Amino acid sequence: MKDTRTRRSMRRQFVVGLIFGLRVVWPILSALMILIVALGLVAGISEGWSVADSVYFAFISGLTIGYGDLAPKTLVARSLAIVIGICGIVLTGMVAAIAVEALSSVRDGLRRG
Repeated sequence: MKDTRTRRSMRRQFVVGLIFGLRVVWPILSALMILIVALGLVAGISEGWSVADSVYFAFISGLTIGYGDLAPKTLVARSLAIVIGICGIVLTGMVAAIAVEALSSVRDGLRRG
């Protein structure tokens, strides 16, 4: 029974730490997501894609570092895809860093308590 409470408490502490970290860096994460969408729209205009396809391309390219089923053919769109990829790496890295920090705070709480 005590083990179940400890696990539940650890999960709760992790979620609280994760939410706190996301609230702190939310302006940066929001700016990165807006930049990814904007660059995707510019690349989509260059390629003649719809808005939905452009946004889809931006997030698939940014979060998976691959083109997926839409591949740009123009130099402008290819160049923007590189920038989108870099923004995606930064976005993913920030979320991972926040999660690691939340896990570290849970671990430190266990060591103290």
